[in-house]
Amino acid sequence: MATPTTRPALALLLVAAAVLASAGAARGFYLPGVAPADFRKKDPLAVKVNQLSSIKTQLPYSYYSLPFCRPGTIVDSAENLGEVLRGDRIENSLYVFEMMEPKLCQIVCKIAPNQDEARDLKEKIDDEYRINMILDNLPLVVPIKRLDQEALTVYQQGVHVGVKGQYAGSKEEKHFIHNHFTFLVKYHKDADTDIARIVAFEVKPYSIKHEYDGDWKGNATPLKTCDPHSRRLVVDSDSPQEVEASKEIIFTYDVNFEESPIKWASRWDTYLLMADDQIHWFSIVNSLMIVLFLSGMVAMIMLRTLYRDISKYNQLEDQEDALEETGWKLVHGDVFRPPVKADLLCVYVGTGVQFFGMLLVTLLFAILGLLSPSNRGGLMTAMLLLWVFMGLFAGYSSSRFYKMFKGSEWKNVTIKTALMFPGIVFAIFFVLNALIWALR
Repeated sequence: MATPTTRPALALLLVAAAVLASAGAARGFYLPGVAPADFRKKDPLAVKVNQLSSIKTQLPYSYYSLPFCRPGTIVDSAENLGEVLRGDRIENSLYVFEMMEPKLCQIVCKIAPNQDEARDLKEKIDDEYRINMILDNLPLVVPIKRLDQEALTVYQQGVHVGVKGQYAGSKEEKHFIHNHFTFLVKYHKDADTDIARIVAFEVKPYSIKHEYDGDWKGNATPLKTCDPHSRRLVVDSDSPQEVEASKEIIFTYDVNFEESPIKWASRWDTYLLMADDQIHWFSIVNSLMIVLFLSGMVAMIMLRTLYRDISKYNQLEDQEDALEETGWKLVHGDVFRPPVKADLLCVYVGTGVQFFGMLLVTLLFAILGLLSPSNRGGLMTAMLLLWVFMGLFAGYSSSRFYKMFKGSEWKNVTIKTALMFPGIVFAIFFVLNALIWALR
């Protein structure tokens, strides 16, 4: 017979046994947006296009804002809040591959830009805009060999719309468009099955002035400058395609497939280790050094002043002089005095608590692996939702701090905390967007 002291232990044992018995039915799961996709030979691979981005202007444009090859119907992919705020515009394209089926000299389309379209292309080339594409949720990268370091390859995200250059013997600068892409799709194949997973999506861009004989027959037109049957492939940009109004531009591509030892779980390592050209490390280090130098100077001045006052206090021998407060002893009279703008101070404190809580929980989620880079826009979405949730702690901390100053209008302080920082940010971005819309 169980005694009263053994009953809790028996209950715990029964609960543990029930948990272990149900463990066999448990299954693993993937987080939303990070589940792998399996492909077999000849499975269709649809390449999607994203925004046109530039590190010079920071203004994103839709891919089809330029006169590129358009499908019959443009379909926008479903986007989360973070993708919308980042400026992502993911749409379908005419680039369609078949798994493990190399293709050479595939014609996408032919265009003849008018005056306005040619001007837009030249402006985007001047501003160093890049074309961003996506395959199996992997962004397109351009491998670049580093000449200063042996056998080192760095990756640039996105491919430039074109380049500026000069013909041999001429000083006039021209604009040349990248109208031929050589894609390389790397995949990791399962040893026991024919299932493969895509682990890399690379491209080498070229500018080539295509030529053909006879009439234009669409995608079936044989090109003199790119013909796999005669082994005439695009391997350089010696005869580039210039951007001029009413000049024909033929877009083509090659696609090759290569088996890779990289596993699907490690396919994002290349992107995470990729140098971000938007981060100006020299400016950051320079600013940190200036801050540390100035902080050290201020600390030295304060220490010298404090040391001088303490030495003066120790030299006082007269009791009447000791009772007279000078120097740092006068500070205690202002320590507990409420500030002039106590409400603004409390609003700043509440906003700081909101920022700290948002960043802390975001870092915690990132450490636990809940914010995968493959879940595009997930980081910004999580930060926005956490910012809204942390508003509870911001309102409480600001009002509680305001009551410490014997304030009575704590409700107004709470409302200011909720509206002040978001209102300022909204006003700044609204004015900037209005100016950009006016210029465009």
